Amino acid sequence: MIEVSHLVKTYTRGDGTPVPALKDISFTIGRGEFVTIRGASGSGKSSLLNILGCLDTPTSGSYRLDGEDVSHYSDERRSHTRNRKIGFVFQSFNLLPRTTAAENVEIPALYTGGAVDRGRALAILGQVGLGDRAEHYVTELSGGEQQRVAIARALMNDPPLLLADEPTGNLDSAAGESVMQLLTDLHREGRTIVLVTHDEGVAAYAEREIMIRDGLVAADRPQPGHAGSGAARRQA
Repeated sequence: MIEVSHLVKTYTRGDGTPVPALKDISFTIGRGEFVTIRGASGSGKSSLLNILGCLDTPTSGSYRLDGEDVSHYSDERRSHTRNRKIGFVFQSFNLLPRTTAAENVEIPALYTGGAVDRGRALAILGQVGLGDRAEHYVTELSGGEQQRVAIARALMNDPPLLLADEPTGNLDSAAGESVMQLLTDLHREGRTIVLVTHDEGVAAYAEREIMIRDGLVAADRPQPGHAGSGAARRQA
């Protein structure tokens, strides 16, 4: 699903000084995997997520998404790829406050140029446990409910890949656990999920963890008995 090879990302300060964010990153993520990318602030994980999400391009190296080399696509081609293949879940939800839950879920469909399917939006809201909140405005929803709307929105175009950036960062522990269980259920349905976090507890839900330190892969390891597994829950 994801093939990253010798990825480098270097930014340039106003005075011309180069600032390396990613130095030499290589890994693969198979279709259907649930992987966390973890690292301290400034480690390069946000720069990596931007490239994986086709929001940015690398300085050098290659990134293949679902067999397609998207490393140096134009903005327009990257936008088209994002709409077809990637669903995003953000820490701050990024919902439109003056619209309903259902209207927020429909937003990705607007960018494809096709007709908006209200029935599909309602069905997805039901899937994430918010079927009875579809006509409520975002401001009437709790933080956990807003994040569920954001996940439903990410599913609207049925993308094979979900990218989540600190999805529990603005939630209390109960709401965060509920959101992580929902992502685990989506993974069991066959979604590929890549989740960026600094939280060990959140990382434990994944099957595998990639640690980023100083722009390099410091570790790439499985998560034995991860929290999303039945075995882990039985042992708890």
